[in-house]
Amino acid sequence: MDYIIDYKEIIEQAPLDEPARQYYFMDRVRELVEIRKLEGYKAHCMVEVMGCQMSAKDGEKLLGILEKCGYTVTEDDWDADIVLFTTCTVRENANQKLYGRLGRLKHQYEKRDGMIIGITGCMMQEKDEVEGICKHYPYVKLVFGTHNVYKLAELLYKSLVTGKRTVEVIDDTKLIVEDLPSDRKFKFKGSVNISYGCNNFCTYCIVPYVRGREKSRNATDILRECEKLIEDGCLEIMLLGQNVNSYGNDIPGSTTFPELLKAVAELPGLKRLRYMTSNPKDFSDELIEVMRTHPNIERHVHLPLQSGSSAILKRMNRHYTKESYLELVRKIRKAIPDATLTTDIIVGFPGETEEDFQDTIDVVKECRYDAAYTFIYSKRTGTPAAKFEQVPEDIVKERFDRLLKVVQESSAENENRDLGKVMEVLVEDVNRNQEGYVTGRLSNSVLVHFPGDKSLIGTMQMVKLTESKGFYYFGEIA
Repeated sequence: MDYIIDYKEIIEQAPLDEPARQYYFMDRVRELVEIRKLEGYKAHCMVEVMGCQMSAKDGEKLLGILEKCGYTVTEDDWDADIVLFTTCTVRENANQKLYGRLGRLKHQYEKRDGMIIGITGCMMQEKDEVEGICKHYPYVKLVFGTHNVYKLAELLYKSLVTGKRTVEVIDDTKLIVEDLPSDRKFKFKGSVNISYGCNNFCTYCIVPYVRGREKSRNATDILRECEKLIEDGCLEIMLLGQNVNSYGNDIPGSTTFPELLKAVAELPGLKRLRYMTSNPKDFSDELIEVMRTHPNIERHVHLPLQSGSSAILKRMNRHYTKESYLELVRKIRKAIPDATLTTDIIVGFPGETEEDFQDTIDVVKECRYDAAYTFIYSKRTGTPAAKFEQVPEDIVKERFDRLLKVVQESSAENENRDLGKVMEVLVEDVNRNQEGYVTGRLSNSVLVHFPGDKSLIGTMQMVKLTESKGFYYFGEIA
């Protein structure tokens, strides 16, 4: 079927204001898709998330836009006419994972006429990576960064009409585009961005360079989005930011994070409220008090330590000390004794001595974490720490193994503490490993498996915890 498109005229007629401009291009893409369907085009799309919760949220927006453009979601990339990746670049292995996926899609691209493979996310904010993708993967037709995810429809339209590769990566923007479509994976829970970017510039972290400087959303827009989620049947909301505690610091006279958390927690109908991620340097007494007095705020605090050595923390540019961190943990434990505490720890940061490492071990033993996500330092080009003198690999590996053992011993002290109790569980899915069981989470984020079927998904159930398996429980409906 022949059809003629005056691309220049389409662009000239597009609104300048957002999000009207993007909705205009969604309509134009839909028109193209409907025409191509008459020629056998299936218009199936897939978004693969390869990063953090922020990337997952971007993935929901991308899917929502694609559906508005006339595409149907598929879980099978061999059935997809569009495959988009939202990437991570925190560690080198994340980049390698993407390259592997691209290699496997080459054959599919050659067999599927009109297929578009696209990449967005943090990895695309690195100039060298974009150049490498464009050079070595000519079948990748769409490349854009974290700051213009909202422009998917406009970029996709250009790619569809011209048939050429479309690349648009911008360094940063103060623009926050509201009211775009989104496709949530779960009806009973959802996430809400409260800010974008990061101002901390930890010396090991690439995020501020690829996500940009911190930009807080307007509190009214956040509350409105939360209200819409609740009206749509959402029981649990997660507030997202690279550092939620510093929310509003970039807007003079803005609502603070504790004030925002309180306002969201008090919205009628919200059963559970979560947030991530926190930086200990901004974790205030006011925030602890809001959590203590609002039982629907999850009884779980993820408090990244990174290192227990004050000297290493200074080299990391973390702006807290071993002593101030431990004092914060004591305050949290005293105010919210039923809260679980988890953390992130980096082993082998440049310059780490045995004495520094022992400080980390001391903190782990005193804090008695319920879980600790331990990582071997990953050198990221473009960060200050990449130029520091590195710790020998064999020493790092030996320390990592020692730390893991201490973490396991420490967390074991918390096992069984809720055994025998009847507690409320939000059912999230059927258990993939045990037929006839479902899986859900307690308010403190601990997993529970108990007999049930898919009809329970998205409901709150009172469950008696009958057996402890360390990091999770088995139970039965009370």
